[in-house]
Amino acid sequence: MLKKTISAIALATLALGAQAADVVLKVAASAVPHAEILNFVKPQLKAQGVDLQVREFSDYIQPNAAVEDKQLDANFFQHQPYLDSYNRDRKSSIVGVADGTVHVEPFGAYSRKIKAASELKDGATIAIPNDPANTGRALLLLQKQGLIELKDPKNITATPVDIVKNPKNLKFRELEAALLPRALDDVDLALINTNYAIEAKLNPTKDSLFLESGSSHYANFIAARKDRANDPSILKLVKALRTPEVKKFIQDKYKGAIIPAF
Repeated sequence: MLKKTISAIALATLALGAQAADVVLKVAASAVPHAEILNFVKPQLKAQGVDLQVREFSDYIQPNAAVEDKQLDANFFQHQPYLDSYNRDRKSSIVGVADGTVHVEPFGAYSRKIKAASELKDGATIAIPNDPANTGRALLLLQKQGLIELKDPKNITATPVDIVKNPKNLKFRELEAALLPRALDDVDLALINTNYAIEAKLNPTKDSLFLESGSSHYANFIAARKDRANDPSILKLVKALRTPEVKKFIQDKYKGAIIPAF
């Protein structure tokens, strides 16, 4: 009888231990600022029984591929125009998690050869991202500076073939976004995503020649497969990322280079 009682207690203890085990949540992220923001909320999630494991990636393809292939649970690195383009090209079905918007990274133009856009010479070379969503974003920013004019001035997926006016005969070099900072010595101007600019020790608010204003089109958010979009652990992550504490962390750490979007 005693042995049975001890066995029952042992089983109950094991069951409680299993129930108390943290849920592991694996999230893909760009190193800056996404992984830094995720790591900031790790203790809060730990207290809620979620073991957040952040996997850093240096490109924009792998984070979505890893989620689609069920290697990881969610990702945090992209905006809606990029995700729309990715899903269309790859026939995937990744979605933004409801209320998962966290921040905007104003896109900027950088140069080691000139100090102002007005100094661009005839035939100058400009490096821009080669993924469709960010190509259009770069061209829209150049249009706003009066350097080019697009056939459809609001087309967020415009490409260089959509340019109808180019008074300075600017030449465009389309590169993978992660490589743009390294191209600065070889081009006259480069339009660089803020996460890669910060990684390259560029300060968007001080070093850029011109900078995009915060835009809801390009707010970064948590994304997951459609069947995981309402997963309790992912929803806990979203809630943790949209707190006054995270807003203050973003404002204090990035000083205007990253803008909270909630």
